[in-house]
Amino acid sequence: MAVVVGVACAAGLMGAASLSAATPAAPVAATSATSAAASAPAADAAAAGAPREKVLRYAFLVAESTFDPAQISDLYSRTVTAHIFESLYNYDYLARPYKLKANTAAQMPESTDNYRTWTIRLRPGIYFSDDPAFKGQRRELTAEDYVYSLKRFFDPAVKAPLYSSFRQEGIRGLQALRDEAIKTRKPFNYDKPVEGVKALDRYTLQFNLEQPRPRFIYNLAGGDTYGAVAREVVQAYGGSIGEHPVGTGPFKLEQWRRSSFIRLVRNPAFRDVRYEVEPNADDAEGQALRARFQGRRLPLVDAVEISIIAESQPRWLSYLNREFDLIYTLPEEYADVALPHGKLAPNLEKRGMHLHRVLASDRYFYYFNMEDPVVGGYTPDKVALRRAIGLATDVSAEIAIARHQQAVPAQSVVAPLTWGFDEHFKSENGDTDLARAKALLDLYGYVDKDGDGWRDMPDGSPLVVEVASTPDSRSKPYDELWKRDMDRLGVKLRIRMAQWPENLKAARAGQLQIWQLGFNNTTPDAQLGLELVYGPASGGQNLGRFKLDRFDEIYRQMLVLPDGPERLALLREAQRLLTAYMPQKIRVHRMVTDISQPWVIGYRRPFFNQLFWQYVDIDTALQPRF
Repeated sequence: MAVVVGVACAAGLMGAASLSAATPAAPVAATSATSAAASAPAADAAAAGAPREKVLRYAFLVAESTFDPAQISDLYSRTVTAHIFESLYNYDYLARPYKLKANTAAQMPESTDNYRTWTIRLRPGIYFSDDPAFKGQRRELTAEDYVYSLKRFFDPAVKAPLYSSFRQEGIRGLQALRDEAIKTRKPFNYDKPVEGVKALDRYTLQFNLEQPRPRFIYNLAGGDTYGAVAREVVQAYGGSIGEHPVGTGPFKLEQWRRSSFIRLVRNPAFRDVRYEVEPNADDAEGQALRARFQGRRLPLVDAVEISIIAESQPRWLSYLNREFDLIYTLPEEYADVALPHGKLAPNLEKRGMHLHRVLASDRYFYYFNMEDPVVGGYTPDKVALRRAIGLATDVSAEIAIARHQQAVPAQSVVAPLTWGFDEHFKSENGDTDLARAKALLDLYGYVDKDGDGWRDMPDGSPLVVEVASTPDSRSKPYDELWKRDMDRLGVKLRIRMAQWPENLKAARAGQLQIWQLGFNNTTPDAQLGLELVYGPASGGQNLGRFKLDRFDEIYRQMLVLPDGPERLALLREAQRLLTAYMPQKIRVHRMVTDISQPWVIGYRRPFFNQLFWQYVDIDTALQPRF
C-alpha cells in the first residue's frame, strides 16, 4: 500500500513543510497548556514517589481523519492505526534497507503454485484490547478476523480508498462478492465464503490468487491498513467505528480531541513481545541499540501523546521549549537554523539533542486531472500543455527557496530505496527549461490572441490553470513559486484554497485541476508509485484519473513477474510513457530530518511502515520537571 501525505501533501501522504513562519500566539499557548495538562499526572506521580510515566510527545502537522483502517489513506491516521492494529508481518525495526519478519503470524508464509497460494499460521494466545463490544470476555485473535478485515475493503458501503490496491491482487471471489452487493443493492455478505481468503482452521489463514503475486507478502506487513479488526467491534459502533479503534497492538486509544490532541497508552492485553532486532553488521548505532535493549519487553514507553499543530513556528518553538520529545519532520524553513552546513547546530548539540536525517522513500509531485477540459486529455496539444508546465516548473528554486536544500531532484515516480530505483537514471521529468516550454506552447497554438498579455487556448478562449492549495504558511512559498513560474510562461494562474481534507475529498471526486501531493512508499516495491497512474485505480490512489492502455498492460505484467531483468525493462518503459504523457510532474525526493531530545533513546525513522513508538525509550531522569 502507498500513503498520501498532505502538502502544500502523502499516502495520506506527509505534509511538505513551508517557508514562511507564522507568529500566532494562540497555537503556542494552546500547545503549552496541552503539554502542561498532560504532564500533570506524571508530576503528581513523581511527587508521590511513584515511577514517572514514560510518555513520548510530538506533533502532527496535518490532522488525522479516522482510525478505521479500511477508511484511511493519509499518513497521519495510519501512523496511529499502525500502533493499534497488527499485521501478520512486520519490518525489522533496525535492519536496512529492510527485512520482513513474522508478527502475529507464527512463521514466514508458505507460498505454492507459483505465488498463487499463500498459507499463514497465526500465533495462538493473541488478544484484542478489552472493549464493551466483547461483553466482558477476552477476545482472541483468529484467522477469521483477517478474513473479515480484508472483506471490509470490498464492501461498497465502507468506501475504502485502498480498495483498488487490494482488488489488483486478484483475490478469488472478493470482487464477485462486491459486484453482487452492488447489483442486488443488498448489504455486503460477510458470511459468504470465498476461495480467495479463508480460515482453514482457527489459526490458519489461506489466500488463493488468480495470478502469481511474488510480492504479495508486502500487503500482509501493514498493520496501519490491513491490521486485524474484530467484527463485533465494527457491528457495535457502526458508523462511528473510526472513533473506536480496538486492536491487538501495543497501544490503545485513551483520549482523542479531533484535530487537536491524541493520547494512546500501553495496551494491558498486549502479549509478551520482546525487543528483537537484526541491525546490519556495519551499523554501529544499530548494534549499540541492540545491545542496550535486546530482550526488553515492548513497548518501552507507557504512553504517546500527539498534538496537531499545522503551523511550523509553534511546532518548532514547542519543541525548543522541551514540550515535545521529538520534532518529527523538521519544518524546512528552519533547516538553515537547525542544520547549518548539513550538521546539527552547535547550540542544539550542546543541549544534547540528536539528529536523524535520511533520504526518504517518497516523491513529491503535482498531478493533472486527465478528465479536465483544460489540462486533461491525450491529444498532442494537451500533452504539450502539460509538458510545458512541467518544463517551466523550477525545481531547483523549490529546493533552494521553499525546501532549504532539504530535497534532491526527482527523475521519475520511482522512489529511493525501492526496487528499480537508479540514482543515475535521467529523464525530461527532471528538466527545467523555460525556452523549451514556451516553444511547445507556441507550436501548439497556446499564444496570446487577444493582446492581454496572457496565453490563450488554441481556440482563442482564455487559458487559466487552477492549482489547489491550503491556507497555511507551509503552502505559501509553493504558491508563490507556482505564480512566478506560470507568469514567466505567460499562463494565467488561479489558486484554489481549501483545507487539506477538503482538497482530498474534492480530488477523489475529480474536482481539482492540479494538486500538489507527497507520496510515501509503504513497501520496497516501485509498483506502488505506478498505482498512482493505473487506470483502474482512478478515483482511489489514481487521483488524476490517468488511463492509458499500454501503461495499464505494463502494470499488470509487472504484478505477476518476479524481480529481474524482464520486470525492470517494463518498469523503464513505464517511466518513459509517464515522461511522455506527463500526467504528473514528479519534483523531488525529500531529505527528511528529525531531531530528538537527549532523553529520547532508540529512535529511528522507519522507511516502509509507521512503527517506532514501542521501540523508543524515555529516560525520565533527564527530562525536565514541568
